[in-house]
Amino acid sequence: MALLIDQPRWPAHGTHFAHLASDASLAELHAFAAATGLSCRAFDHDHYDVPAGRVQALVAAGAVPTDTRELAARLQAAGLRVRGPARAPNRARVLPRLERSWQRLLPGHPELGARLLQRWSEPHRHYHDVRHLAHMLDSLTILGEGQPPVEVGLAAWFHDAVYTGVAGTDEHASADLAAAELEAAGVASGQVSEVFRLVELTIAHDPDPGDRNGALLVDADLSILGQPAGRYQMYVRDVRLEHPDLEESSFIVARTRIVEALLSQQALFRSDLGQRLWLGKARENLTSELAYWHRSGTGQVGTR
Repeated sequence: MALLIDQPRWPAHGTHFAHLASDASLAELHAFAAATGLSCRAFDHDHYDVPAGRVQALVAAGAVPTDTRELAARLQAAGLRVRGPARAPNRARVLPRLERSWQRLLPGHPELGARLLQRWSEPHRHYHDVRHLAHMLDSLTILGEGQPPVEVGLAAWFHDAVYTGVAGTDEHASADLAAAELEAAGVASGQVSEVFRLVELTIAHDPDPGDRNGALLVDADLSILGQPAGRYQMYVRDVRLEHPDLEESSFIVARTRIVEALLSQQALFRSDLGQRLWLGKARENLTSELAYWHRSGTGQVGTR
């Protein structure tokens, strides 16, 4: 088992980049990155991107030089490689797909969809951006075994349309925005009321038994918890980046409370399919994250 680094062959930002990875665990990788001063922004699902000028220092600190093929093979053998659909998508590449999705959902109102995408593309968003919206819509399609009810789809588009990082306040503002925009678009009042209700459900993620629309929406919103470990840790990193003014110790306390609350729920997902698809991996990811915060206290998935 070793920390591995390949040759800097990938050009970007006026230099070339190498890949730093561990074939033991992501915890080992994050610990080494923290000890050697690598930014959390350099983490990419199963490795850190390292500029050429840092390679020799990392080798001196213990990283073992290897070639790219060997590094990828070791990650694959360790079950740590994250590939293809399991990776967070490129922001620009999801936009055409989201535009088509909106046209199917509310045809005749492309300007409203464009305004919403502008909100989801705001520069202060790192996790709650167009990639989260695209992943949530994909999860809704899986859960609904096809296109979800229109009200659920609209609620997904509006549920984080207002995002300042203040839990509760953002959801209330997003629900108000949904009501105003959908009424102006001529959507039936019953549908508008249902979208408003569903958006507000994402505050506590606690729909009543038998609330199928609510279960679909909150399960899709929480589906990120049940993704491969590398994707999950990208989510944690991006949530941290959305709170740059929060002291690291304060973030750890707040995040620990959230993780503990999620782990305390016996039915983390409210649909049978959501439970089957994501519960096991979600509990594994949450337990690993909680142990990480308890163990480190320094927040290696932090703001360096």
